[in-house]
Amino acid sequence: MTSAQRLRPSRPPLTPARRRILRQRAVLLLRLVWGLAVAGALAYSLWQPGNWPQKLGLWVLLTLLADEAGGWFGYLGVVLGGLPFVASHAPPEQWFVIVPLVGGSLIAALIVKHSGGPLVLPFSYALFALPMLLAQRFGPSIDATLTLPANASFRRSTLLMAALGLGFSFLRQVAGIVLRRRLERPRLADPRAAPDQG
Repeated sequence: MTSAQRLRPSRPPLTPARRRILRQRAVLLLRLVWGLAVAGALAYSLWQPGNWPQKLGLWVLLTLLADEAGGWFGYLGVVLGGLPFVASHAPPEQWFVIVPLVGGSLIAALIVKHSGGPLVLPFSYALFALPMLLAQRFGPSIDATLTLPANASFRRSTLLMAALGLGFSFLRQVAGIVLRRRLERPRLADPRAAPDQG
């Protein structure tokens, strides 16, 4: 053994426990990068001028996608919905109606989404859609000017985008469950590795 080899620090063995720790760190880093990237894209899109259907669709979809990073990224996405109010340009038409209605529905959906696995996602979607449907049904009788929930563009920008975001979450969670089970499954011993008993 040379002096360089003796001075070089030896790497710890890659045990199953250490492999699991490295995998958890990689997943944590990936989630952090994902959350920051999606939240940044959402902030940029809401800061720029544009029409309300486009901004509304991006707000709903990107908020749900940011929430896949865990932590507070989903709630941060809800808060970013107020960016058009402080931008240099005027907020989009109807945004004063959109923010409380859709923002409240997003918070309720996120709370239910965080309460369990993929099986709670349909309830999360129902809790998101219910205020929209109630506003569409009873809003005009309370306030004759509240016609936005009946708008086809509003329904596409909320109900469809929420379905896409929660559908992505369902696929990701199911894939994660399958992958974890495969990783936790005990590996069969390689018969070639067995010691020779002859």
